[in-house]
Amino acid sequence: MAAPSTRSSSDSISKPKAAQRSAEPYRMPAEWELHTATWLAWPHYAGDWPGKFEPIPWVYAEVIRNLGRRERVELLVNDSAAERKARKLLQRANGLSSNVRFHRWPTNRVWMRDSGCIFVKSSSGLVAIKWRFNAWAKYSNWKHDEKIGSLMAEACGVDEVNPIFRGKRVVIEGGSIDVNGCGTLLTTEECLLSTVQQRNPGMKRASYEKVFAEYLGAPHVIWLGKGIFGDDTHGHVDDLCRFVSPDTVVTMVESNAKDVNHKPLRDNLRRLNSAHDQSGKSLNVVELPMPKAVVFEGRRLPASYANFYIANGVVLVPVFNDANDRIALDTLSELFPARATIPIYCGDLVWGLGTMHCMTQQQPR
Repeated sequence: MAAPSTRSSSDSISKPKAAQRSAEPYRMPAEWELHTATWLAWPHYAGDWPGKFEPIPWVYAEVIRNLGRRERVELLVNDSAAERKARKLLQRANGLSSNVRFHRWPTNRVWMRDSGCIFVKSSSGLVAIKWRFNAWAKYSNWKHDEKIGSLMAEACGVDEVNPIFRGKRVVIEGGSIDVNGCGTLLTTEECLLSTVQQRNPGMKRASYEKVFAEYLGAPHVIWLGKGIFGDDTHGHVDDLCRFVSPDTVVTMVESNAKDVNHKPLRDNLRRLNSAHDQSGKSLNVVELPMPKAVVFEGRRLPASYANFYIANGVVLVPVFNDANDRIALDTLSELFPARATIPIYCGDLVWGLGTMHCMTQQQPR
């Protein structure tokens, strides 16, 4: 088998140059549409998992092993030393193959769903929508991550487009939205309309909807309320509710009326049951139970089965050694009968406040 290839930040990577927004329509494909690759960044920042970093690279190895059997994995490493360590660990975990391609691009953190570009389709091929990234309007270590989307676009040889609102680049993280690929988008008011961790001061609901229509081909937006407790992004929808087909969503519910998530999840369920898609048809709403509270060092963590990742032939599902793991796996297996549903233990990974979906970014075929 051929050795995995490596690209450093100096290999055919010039200073990123954004293209003008073309007049042709864009469409963000649904996650279940065919991929060319999945983009990941190898974990290195122990501050995301203080006191618990040691198992994290092994979780990544398990993810890469499963993805690499089905599609290319574009793996970011900080430098040559980091690449050597990653190769050695992947080799031990049977995850190193010719489908893994390394890129020596420094990152602050590894949450590619949010720092990476979003690939959309146009009549002429792929386009990279490069939002501004500012670490969820919360953290100070983001300057390397802000460049990653541009490097991805350059490496793929596609145009980069920067959405603008009132002369400023728009801040959006991939985890704050989910699409059915047909014109409907899910997001939350807590994330995009709140003044807490405010991404785009002055930007209102109608302005977001215009941006989603123009740059993602999603003119119909379903606004949910709050996200789950413990989420440091302040309301990302990918911990809460996801499309699994053009007309079907799965959404998290909490049966314990005393749990902090019960009321906001009940409100979101009510909104979904009265919502419709881009054609005016009601949605099929499938409920997933929350796992029991995952607490570490006194902190409630955002453990959720909704943070699964759909790739070619597989759905990677975060599990937490909880009785509801089996319900989540069985439900998703029924919804994705043509894909293998693979559990990935995330009891340690979620200490970094993200799991499967947060760490990945798809590149559509």
